[in-house]
Amino acid sequence: MENPFKAIADLFKKSGDSILGIDIGSSSIKIIQLRKKAGQAILETYGELALGPYSGLEIGRATHLPAEKLSEALNDVLRESNTTTKKCGIAIPLPSSMVSLIEMPAVPPSQLATMIPLEARKYIPVPITEITLDWWVIPQDDSKVGAIGANQSFGPGGAVAETSSMMPIASKVDVLVVAIHNEAINKYQEIVRKTALDSSFFEIEIFSTMRAVLAEENATVMIFDLGAASTKLYIVDRGIIRVSHTINRGSQDITLAMSRSLNVPIAEAENIKRSFGLEYKHQSVDVSQVMSATLNFIFSEANRVLLNFERRYNKPISNVILTGGGINLKGFSKMAETGFQAPIVIADPFSKLQAPAFLDPVLKGAGPEFAVAIGIALRKLQELE
Repeated sequence: MENPFKAIADLFKKSGDSILGIDIGSSSIKIIQLRKKAGQAILETYGELALGPYSGLEIGRATHLPAEKLSEALNDVLRESNTTTKKCGIAIPLPSSMVSLIEMPAVPPSQLATMIPLEARKYIPVPITEITLDWWVIPQDDSKVGAIGANQSFGPGGAVAETSSMMPIASKVDVLVVAIHNEAINKYQEIVRKTALDSSFFEIEIFSTMRAVLAEENATVMIFDLGAASTKLYIVDRGIIRVSHTINRGSQDITLAMSRSLNVPIAEAENIKRSFGLEYKHQSVDVSQVMSATLNFIFSEANRVLLNFERRYNKPISNVILTGGGINLKGFSKMAETGFQAPIVIADPFSKLQAPAFLDPVLKGAGPEFAVAIGIALRKLQELE
């Protein structure tokens, strides 16, 4: 993505500490540089770089790169975006973690600390020794709800940066259990070393996304994140994650289906998708139907998760917040309006930042793709308070 800040960056780098938010996704790296002034988050620069070429693949393809290649790509995007700081927070992809809400007996935190690792084994498909585990008791007092999710971050040494020690007061309590594979933490520590970054914490992307896109903590919403390799669904109730679900289809599946149907190279199919989206017309192939097949499957799964939540908790979803780079597909929002069993809202995370007014149209369009990077950067800014 062309960065309009390159020509005017010096206008914004006047004073104050700058920080970075870094989102290393499956198909691209997104970075945001912010600084704080008079209590406001000021946008200084941002950038994105596709990872496909670093793996010998096309732009838009999901990758599984080692730390060395990711470090190379990260250094490239930091340089091309004219960043000026090494202070950062880094988001950990959801597939490298687990987030689950479990019910536990109401016992003192010291007892919970012993019981939860044992209970977590029922939900975690790997040995407990291979993960870093933490947990938070969900506040029963509505006035305290919303704090959970704001500070779920793991320090660069694998230790948890902030936790909750609230005492349970009922016979049963809901506990948010969060785990990250130690292998993922080690990989990101290696990236930090190779890029000489100063990262004080890692954070699972789900919490970064929440911070960037939620406008009202008391609402019950579904966050729909359409990425390249998968689609992630989060149901958030009063600022608390109640459901997280992954659909193993994403925007690259649309590209691959187009490539097969049109009998064209994947790179050409990706260009057609980005240029025309669902509006593309072909003389012999109904391309819109080809793309819609993947999207209809995703919508069907998302609606199943949505309706299951509403039945279980007897609580309606007020809206579905659309985020992730995949929703920038032309015609997607119109299709989503009829595809979901709830009203839709397109995420606008740049609205939480101060930036020149003339960039509003560009930033509004780019916003869904940069939600995780913005959310992690906002978390990093909190450290400056």
